[in-house]
Order: sequence, then structure tokens, then C-alpha cells
Amino acid sequence: MSDESGIYRGLVSYGDRDFSRYLRRTFLHASGRSPESLDRPVIGIATSFSDYNPCHRQQPELVKSVVRGVLAAGGLPMEFPTISLGESFLEPTAMVYRNLMAMDVEELVRAQPMDAVVLVGGCDKTVPAQLMGAFSAGRPAIQLVTGPMSTGRYQGERLGACTDCRRFWGRYRAGEVDAAEIARVERNLATTTGTCAVMGTASTMACLVEAFGMALPDSAAAPAVHADRLRLGEATGTAAVEIAAAGRTPDQVVTAASLRNALRVLLAIGGSTNALIHLTAMAGRLGLSVDPDELNELSETTPVLVELKPTGEHYMEDLHASGGLPAVLHELRDLLDLSVLTVTGETLGERLGDGPVWVDRSVVRPLDAPSRDKGGLVWLRGSLAPSGALIKRSAADPALFETTGRAVVFSSLADLAARIDDPELDVEASDVLVLQNAGPLGAGMPEAGYLPIPGKLARAGVRDMVRISDARMSGTAYGTIVLHVTPEAALGGPLALVRTGDLIRLSVSAGSLDLLVPAEELEARRAALPAPAAAPATGYRRLFHDHVLGADRGCDFDFCVPRTGD
Repeated sequence: MSDESGIYRGLVSYGDRDFSRYLRRTFLHASGRSPESLDRPVIGIATSFSDYNPCHRQQPELVKSVVRGVLAAGGLPMEFPTISLGESFLEPTAMVYRNLMAMDVEELVRAQPMDAVVLVGGCDKTVPAQLMGAFSAGRPAIQLVTGPMSTGRYQGERLGACTDCRRFWGRYRAGEVDAAEIARVERNLATTTGTCAVMGTASTMACLVEAFGMALPDSAAAPAVHADRLRLGEATGTAAVEIAAAGRTPDQVVTAASLRNALRVLLAIGGSTNALIHLTAMAGRLGLSVDPDELNELSETTPVLVELKPTGEHYMEDLHASGGLPAVLHELRDLLDLSVLTVTGETLGERLGDGPVWVDRSVVRPLDAPSRDKGGLVWLRGSLAPSGALIKRSAADPALFETTGRAVVFSSLADLAARIDDPELDVEASDVLVLQNAGPLGAGMPEAGYLPIPGKLARAGVRDMVRISDARMSGTAYGTIVLHVTPEAALGGPLALVRTGDLIRLSVSAGSLDLLVPAEELEARRAALPAPAAAPATGYRRLFHDHVLGADRGCDFDFCVPRTGD
């Protein structure tokens, strides 16, 4: 075996290459592997198990299935841990640590001897972090998602995190559900391991990875506890050995054409707004970009086909039983570039073949009878968002798509928490709620864009309002919510200049978001803005503060994006 493959790839330098080979074999013998196995192609298995990440609870068993597949194909499996990002367990938000995990994956894949890597993860930021790292490392790679959880039951109703979490919490805030009942509901929302059971960010990313061709067919929707998930693990391990032999790197699979396909799929599944940030960051690692104008063009010609919460009424386990993502891709095939290469070496057209044998049309609608005629996302621009903002129209109230309303402004997350339920809050259902300083620099860009309906309005039966911020929202959320306003308030973007009482105009049909305040007044307000908050003194958060890009560029680090001419 050469010094460019297997266990001899990337030898540590001691000034004597033969000694380096000898020393590496010496320590591998301590693992009890046979001498013959050390001559096999090495398949790294990047694991992201953590007790702080219940979505990944079954990952050790899943990894065992990958190991079986690698061994059966004649490879040498080598597991290694990386950072794990449990969405609801990281302060201030998992988004801050996505780039840290990407750096972790990139450097470990690059530094350790492996001919290919299997990336095992599922929770929201984990999959994009793994792929961002793998794309930068440039080693052959394949993704294996952990799979969605199965639904629970409560008083005859099927429940799944986390759209139903938000629905019941909204009822609790409105006084329709008491504390005892919300506690009972809480224990029935997430009853198995796996990622959220709806078309949230984790499920969206799983679908997009399969659409990209970076995962095996039908791998996005199989539930975490289903035997199909383990079969997919074994098949992924086997595929990894072939990918290593072929030297098939991610840049051969993820191209401008496959990115366009992924955007089509994102729109057709009614996917998470977070996915656009992650796609932008992932594509940026390969020198590709997401064009907002192209997104809107695609959205006008790509219908929503998938009836999963929060857009529809079904769950990921239903999508799996209905043909999985291949059923969706088959319906979209006339809108996709079928010549793109997938990680297994076949084209997308070859992978799809003649399509699924059977599809539940209540879950995956046909192209000529869609759930909605237009795609789920719209990119907005205007005086309030010069570099853009995003709305998920498939989960919003069409009655609010053309709104001019009075702004009710919250200057920070703390201000929002302190005043949103104040009985004296001056707010009406026709107003526009505005949250400032919740972007990447302002607060790490948490999923705070799903501003709660003010308590007194919720108790009066109001269920939706126009809400605007530079934050994100969970893919499981719903409502007429404008997100990712760029430039963010902490950078002095126009969002920072909004005051309670200003008029804001939203037009989904025109793709616009405007602050209706005279320019001279805005300039006076800009001159009165307080000085920016001091940067963290040390550590990773200082790195994040100094180098994070805006939402329109995927919130990646500036030094991780290839520069033109490099």
C-alpha cells in the first residue's frame, strides 16, 4: 500500500518515512486488528453521538450497521467522534457552533488517514456542519442521516415534535390548555429517538442531501427506529468503499446543476427557512452560490407537493411509507437536471428509474394537482432589507401577504421576553411585530423569529400576525414570519432604525419589504444609534464575532469560503 492511501495516508513526519509507517502500524496492532486488515482501504466514520443530543440516541447501533457494510465490502472501518450539536441544549443557540463543528469535521477528515468518510448525524445543524467540513476537506464522503422520530399519541391524536409542540404551547398561552395538560402533552411529543417528525430543518436537510446525491436513495425519510434505517447504514458502509476506490469527491457530485435541483426540492417539500442558510454555506465551500433571484424564479414554477407539517398534516414516517423522497423527485423529474452525478456514480435519472411502485397521494401530491401552486419560500428585498429577507409562504396566512401595518418594536430578546405578555402593551392584531438585534452578531441568530403572539391577543383568539426580525425560526414553526433581515440590526442595518409606530409594507407578490419612513428621518436615527457592543475577549466566540458572514452568505466564516483566484 502506498503512502497516499489507507492507513499510510498523511503520515506524521518524524524525518524518517519508514519509521512513520512502522510506528503507525505498531499502535494499530494495539487495537487488536489483524495485520491483513491494515492493508484495506480505510473508511472513516464520523460520529456525533452525545447524551446532550437525544436525536442521536440510536447512533451507536446505526454506526454498527455502517461497520458491517464496510467490512463486507473489504474496507477497514475507523470510527472517530466529532462535536455534536443538540439543538435545544446549546446556549445561546446551536447556530453559533455549526461553524465550529464544520471546522472539527474538516480538520479531522483531512488530518487522519481515511480514503473516504461516512458522516453520521441528523440534528439540525449537524448535517450541514458535517457536509461543510467534508466539502472543504475534499475527501470522498457520503452522508448517513440518523432518521426522524416516530409519532406519539395523546388522547387519540397523533403528535410529533415540534410543530405540535408549538401548537399546544400556543393553546397554553391562550388559556385553552392548563398546566397539568401541557405536562401530559410534553411527555407524548417526542417518544422515540430521532430528529423532529415533521418537515423541520433536520428533515429538510435530510431530503436536500439525498436530492444533492450525497446520500443513498430513499435514505432521508426512513424512521430512526425502523429496520430500514439499519439497512441503509449497512448499504452506506458498502457504498463508501466503492466511493473510496473511485476517488469520487464531493465537488464531482455537488455542482451548480445539483444545487439548482436541491433548491427545487426545498421549495416542493415546503422545507425549512434554515435550509437556505445552510445550502448557501455548503455551496460556498465549493465556490458555488445561491442566487436569490433564481430562488424566486424557481419558487414561481415549483409547486408544493408534500403534505407534511407545518405545511400539511402528515409526518416523516408517512413520507417514508409513501415512497420517500424518490416519490417527490419522480414527480419533479421534468423540472430537474437528471444528468447530474450522484455519490454512487449513477446519474439522478438512472437512480430514479421508472419511479416508485406506489405513492400515497394524500402525502405526496402529483405535479398536476399540487398542494400549492407555488414554492414554499420567497426572498424579499426593499428598504428594510437591502440585502434580503426570507418568508415561508407555504406556512403563512395568505390574508397577510399584502400588509401595511404599524411597527411594534422589541429592541432585543430580553426586551421581547419582558414585554410581550404585558397587559399594557400597545398592540393590535393588524400591527407588525419587529425584533431587533437577534442576528448572527447581535445574538448568534437564534430561532427567535417565531415571535409569540402577545398574550392579550392570544387570549382574544389571534393566531397569526406579521412578524419581522434578523433571527431564524425553527423549520417546525408556522405563521407569517419574515426572517434573516440583512444587514442585521447589530451592523446598523435599516432594521436597527425602526421605531414603534413606523409603517412597514410587506408584499409577497412583489417580493418586497419596505420601511415607510423618510430618508432624512432615518439618517437622524442612524446618527443617534448607540455604539456597537464590545466583542468577546477570547475564545471561539471572539472568532465567531470577528469572522461570521451575514445570513445572505450562509453565516459561514469569511476565511472558510474560497476566494476567487485561490
